[in-house]
Amino acid sequence: MADTWSPYVAWMKRASEVEYNLMGSNLLHCRVDDIPGAREAFELEDPHDEGYGPLVEAIGQRFGVSPETVSLATGASGANFLACSALVRQGDEVVVETPVYDPLLGIPRFLGARIRRFERVFEDGFQIDPDRVAAAVTPATRLIIVTNLHNPTGALTEADRMKALGEVADRVGAKVLVDEVYLDSVPGEPRPPAATLSPTFLSTCSLTKAYGLSGIRAGWAVAAPEITEAVKNVRDIVDCVGAFPAELLAYLAFRNLPSLRERARAILDPNFELLDGFMDGRPELSWVRPGGGSVGFPRIEGVDDVSSFVATLRESYGTGVVPGRFFEAPAHFRIAMGGRRDVLEEGLRRLGEALDKELMR
Repeated sequence: MADTWSPYVAWMKRASEVEYNLMGSNLLHCRVDDIPGAREAFELEDPHDEGYGPLVEAIGQRFGVSPETVSLATGASGANFLACSALVRQGDEVVVETPVYDPLLGIPRFLGARIRRFERVFEDGFQIDPDRVAAAVTPATRLIIVTNLHNPTGALTEADRMKALGEVADRVGAKVLVDEVYLDSVPGEPRPPAATLSPTFLSTCSLTKAYGLSGIRAGWAVAAPEITEAVKNVRDIVDCVGAFPAELLAYLAFRNLPSLRERARAILDPNFELLDGFMDGRPELSWVRPGGGSVGFPRIEGVDDVSSFVATLRESYGTGVVPGRFFEAPAHFRIAMGGRRDVLEEGLRRLGEALDKELMR
């Protein structure tokens, strides 16, 4: 694990099967029939050198931005890599949040950047504190990387706090990359991307976490036109163009976002209620109640590192959660609520049983 750029991703890929899997952060996968017209419209090829035009336009319309500010990528992870590669050179300084989704730390490390950190703390609801960011940036800072919703806690950053972060970046001439892959899963009216606040921001996203379409790897970045052009230039030497069938399916998904959003809410709302009720009944657990998304990030009071408990939960109770050490928060574990309700319900029952028995030893 120590030799990987993303220990968390490597661990997830190699984790053995578990009966009640509460580890993954994806929404329950869509089927082809969840996207009306997908079977009939399927094609293998069409002009899409800079991305399938109707898809780029659909993304622009959805987020109220010009198509020239949109660049496509292979998932949000691909968008993050392309965006960082467009802005960061070896030796540049990059500021990254903690707790962190560790590929967002692995990318600048891979690019040879010098890393500085700022902390999002439990006592402040894991909110971005602009003063903490200001203490971490220097005149050499090229990029600041954050997530919204915060991965792994689900904390929502509102626009006023994001604007304050942008002001910190502007003082040193840095850009802010905001991974918004969970943002569309916030209940209520869809929220605009951070990239609409000012040219300081880049937003990356995909159809994965909020819509259950991880299989088509449809990702994108929204940024100022000159940054978008730089992102496209990087893609020319990575994978050049996307897979057309995936871009076509993504376009059809955008045409049906309201129904896909209803499907997502039908999964997430009752599952969140189930998890929220479980948390209310477990005094040994505490969390920052997520603002949306498909994961929660509880901690066990009085336990500095839950890794051994997580291992016991898997081996003796057939239930998998993600140990918080992969997010630099070892007292926590991440639990998924975007899957089947029956799996979550039984997984929580077993988690409760493990807490009752194992913490008494």
